[in-house]
Amino acid sequence: GDKIAHHGYVESGEFSVGDIATLSVDSVRRGLICKNHSATHLLQKALKTVLGDHVEQKGSFVSDGRLRFDFSHNQAMTAEEIAKVEKIVNEKITEAIPVETKVMTIDEAKKTGAMALFGEKYGEKVRVVMMGDFSKEFCGGTHVSNTSTIGTFKIVSEAGISSGVRRIEALTGEGALEYYKETEAELAKAAAAAKTEPAKLADKIEALLAEIKSLTAENKKLKDKIAKDAAGDALSGAEKVKDTSILKLSLSGADINSMRNLGDDYKAKLGNSVIIMASDADGKVSLLVMASDDAVAAGIHAGNIIKKIAPIVGGGGGGRPNMAQAGGKDASKIEEALAAGVEEAKNML
Repeated sequence: GDKIAHHGYVESGEFSVGDIATLSVDSVRRGLICKNHSATHLLQKALKTVLGDHVEQKGSFVSDGRLRFDFSHNQAMTAEEIAKVEKIVNEKITEAIPVETKVMTIDEAKKTGAMALFGEKYGEKVRVVMMGDFSKEFCGGTHVSNTSTIGTFKIVSEAGISSGVRRIEALTGEGALEYYKETEAELAKAAAAAKTEPAKLADKIEALLAEIKSLTAENKKLKDKIAKDAAGDALSGAEKVKDTSILKLSLSGADINSMRNLGDDYKAKLGNSVIIMASDADGKVSLLVMASDDAVAAGIHAGNIIKKIAPIVGGGGGGRPNMAQAGGKDASKIEEALAAGVEEAKNML
């Protein structure tokens, strides 16, 4: 019919059937909602233009603060696609297209090429919102009278929410301008921290990343050298049980990666062997047991050795037959743990 019902609740006072009520609209809030709503229409058409006609609306939300639009698409949008969609919407805003609404029969509406919401049921007459020849949609909501009123449009996120459905969140007008201001402020802070200008920040970051990569490689070399220096001429200390060499190493300042590299070196030199290592670095104990294929075939299980010795240094761990590691916190028990590891290896052979 021609009646409009409003649902609400009484915050204060009381009223009875037959009382006259005066309805007032929050014009500022309504205006912001209109901007976001009209922007969703421009957004949907822009998405179809950039991604293809398979794009269909799967849901939307508009408030005075932002807009959200869900649509069918099977993969994440690229940065280039997002930029193209943004550009199209902002171009249509700048073109200052008059927004018209017309009520017509559903057959007349379809002849105009207006988009209907898939799966939605409509009556004999529908309301069509038209933004020139660019966007025509069935819609009963509030809109701006001209696209220029939207001001500006900014996509702030694009993500998948379910299989084949993507979600865009965006800002318009004052909200978009505030977003630009905040982003510019963060960019200025980052540039200041990097001791450069905002326009040169990307180049500075690339240079810093290259420097970090180089320093990381140099740091790795130094750690490997520290581990080798700490091990010294350890090969002479290897104990042979049957055909398997058992070598224990107590290191200082070596991390687990350096220990692995050192273990690989000693395995290559000793052949059929099991290497039991411990290192105290930054107050933390690292244990590593590595075994050659021949040693594993002879009965060695690195994971079981680690399980036996890790509790001695107040830690725990495990792993595969050929390699296992653990962490601990009691460096004073390192020698005891290594000795126990050697005994456990002997028992396995």
